Amino acid sequence: MSEKPADLPSNEVTEGVERAPHRAMFRAMGYDDADLSSPMVGIANPAADITPCNVHLDDVAASAYEGVDSAGGMPIEFGTITISDAISMGTEGMRASLISREVIADSVELVAFGERMDGLVTIGGCDKNLPGMMMAAIRTDLPSVFLYGGSIMPGEHDGREVTVQNVFEGVGAVAEGEMSEEELDDLERHACPGAGSCGGMFTANTMASISEALGLAPLGSAGAPAESDERYEVAERAGELALDAIENERRPSDILDKRSFENAIALQVAIGGSTNAVLHLLALAAEAGIDLDIEEFDEISRRTPKIANLQPGGQKTMLDLYEQGGVPVVIRRLVEAGLFDGDAPTVTGRTISEELERLDLPADDDIDAEFIRPVEDPFHEEGAIKILTGNLAPDGGVLKVTGEDDFHHEGPARVFETEEDAMRYVQEGRIESDDVIVIRNEGPRGGPGMREMLGVTSAVVGAGHEDDVAMVTDGRFSGATRGPMIGHVAPESFDGGPIGALEDGDHVTIDIPDRNLEADLSDEEIESRLDDREEPELSYQNGVLAKYGATFGSAANGAVTNPGVKRDD
Repeated sequence: MSEKPADLPSNEVTEGVERAPHRAMFRAMGYDDADLSSPMVGIANPAADITPCNVHLDDVAASAYEGVDSAGGMPIEFGTITISDAISMGTEGMRASLISREVIADSVELVAFGERMDGLVTIGGCDKNLPGMMMAAIRTDLPSVFLYGGSIMPGEHDGREVTVQNVFEGVGAVAEGEMSEEELDDLERHACPGAGSCGGMFTANTMASISEALGLAPLGSAGAPAESDERYEVAERAGELALDAIENERRPSDILDKRSFENAIALQVAIGGSTNAVLHLLALAAEAGIDLDIEEFDEISRRTPKIANLQPGGQKTMLDLYEQGGVPVVIRRLVEAGLFDGDAPTVTGRTISEELERLDLPADDDIDAEFIRPVEDPFHEEGAIKILTGNLAPDGGVLKVTGEDDFHHEGPARVFETEEDAMRYVQEGRIESDDVIVIRNEGPRGGPGMREMLGVTSAVVGAGHEDDVAMVTDGRFSGATRGPMIGHVAPESFDGGPIGALEDGDHVTIDIPDRNLEADLSDEEIESRLDDREEPELSYQNGVLAKYGATFGSAANGAVTNPGVKRDD
């Protein structure tokens, strides 16, 4: 780039006689005069050996580093944490997952602020990396590029493509006697063949896709698989783009507006993306100071059809989408149908529509119609995300439709105070058709950390109850969850939400067309039961879980911890 601007933050640590000690420290790490006279770009790297999503990110970061360096910047790589959602799933450790989103955002913000960075390349692999990194970019408002680490290749078992979702569901199938332990063992050994994030349109791939729709990542950057040559090319371009953003003073606040979030939601519901994206988009909007209400997800979903056949509601993986042209081919169809604002800006300085014209995408007629449908002939007339309200969820509950969108279910509540109790109920074969499994005390504060419950939901599906058993919880579900599973119920039980009033046998109605989640109880009965409940205490009294458990806001507002943003209505 041209001469280093005089007003960059890094000048505070690199310019002037009084900064000689600071420069001495940089020289100890191999930086030279050319580096010190260049914009300083932080490369936030959550590489770790605790999840295949992140195990390769040192190589991705190295390519981004090369891009920054070749474009005339001073790349500075630094690390942050990750939690493996899949490995912590079904254990007490899963309480750390949502907290890790906050720790990632906090840590990247701190390094960027403390070391006077001029810009950022933020890298994400496992689920909470992605919103955490984007939250950090928004908070610092430094010129930033989001970079996804890429998806895992699908595994192959018994002549079909498989993902880790199939393994989770296999556990339930074994418990029901529908699969042998030997077959499950073979499936386990073939489902995850290498590095990269889980292969379906689960949370990581959903948030990577959404990063394009928001404009925080270049259009077309989400699809290339992990460890592919194309992934490293994307990473190098991200480094180069960071310098362009600095030179042109292009910040997240210049990119994000209400259209960005409406576009992101339209993409989410059209591809059948994860329910977790509701939580994360609410949090991102809060960080950006943009008013976004949970009901807007439902409004956009009502007018936006589901047009992609992706797991868990369909059959295809992120690799399949990439081979069809990637996220941009879906966005193009939504733009042409007037369901996505193509004039929204992006990190490149061009609009979504301008970026679509620059990409070498397949012709619309060449796209497999059994995979990505035309808007006028969708898989479902409405999008996949539904927001249900009623006397069990006054502030909303979130459902992703993976079956029929006219679903109606009534049945007795089977109430559990923890995920572990519910899992035992399912594995012991006690589950019955029409059950409504209720898991409470798993919200952002009550858990704390709002655990995902893929183990339980997969066990239910694996036991053959995908369509005739429902689940309701103030916790969360994995992006790989399928079936009538309603999460994010707010207010949560810990905060006096009516889900805390339910008792075994209470009649519960779930009606998707009417967006209704209701117990056959009067307001007076609910209030009386809540009054009789013993006041709950935080599950952890010290350490990081206690700290974040005490500061989380409602799931209806993104479960944020930042004290300066919208937390509660």
